[in-house]
Amino acid sequence: MSRVVVKQESVIPARPDTIFALLSDYKVQRPKILTPNFLNYQVEKGGKGNGTVVSYRLHAANRERPYHMQVEETVKGQILTERDTNSSLVTTWSLFPEQRGAATRVRITTEWEGSKGIGGFFERTFAPLGLKGIYEKMLQALLFLLPGAADEEVTAVQSEEYSPLTNLGIFTLLFGLVIAIAFGIHYLSRGRLLE
Repeated sequence: MSRVVVKQESVIPARPDTIFALLSDYKVQRPKILTPNFLNYQVEKGGKGNGTVVSYRLHAANRERPYHMQVEETVKGQILTERDTNSSLVTTWSLFPEQRGAATRVRITTEWEGSKGIGGFFERTFAPLGLKGIYEKMLQALLFLLPGAADEEVTAVQSEEYSPLTNLGIFTLLFGLVIAIAFGIHYLSRGRLLE
């Protein structure tokens, strides 16, 4: 097995404590940044920060998978870690002050143990692209939760489910590149056999 790591980040023009208050509120604020990819989102325990337990189904690339996440404040006011109790998946929200504390770099990192074989290859190639797209929309929605943002803007970002077809050109390019490399390796190894 190989570790799959997905990272997405954005600088949000708000203080880290403001951003942390929004992200750690799993009952009221967190649902507002979820894309339609998150189905049946429920807070099962707690609702604010450490000790919160949430469950949902993630729909991406015509597949759905259930998650049961336990939240831990790894670093108080700075890092939230969400661990799936049914798999190796861990998502970490890290906040870094920028511009002397007037802005915050928000980084989302998700890691899990990938599958083996050809299925694992496609998982390592395409799953990160899909998650990055979802996280990009979540970070956009977070921006609109700041004081002074209009509710209509948040709703507009939330209503767009991320689909891999959004990046069809990237997927096609990557697939073509993989095929070209495979043919190149085959050609080179065949040439060596004939010598």
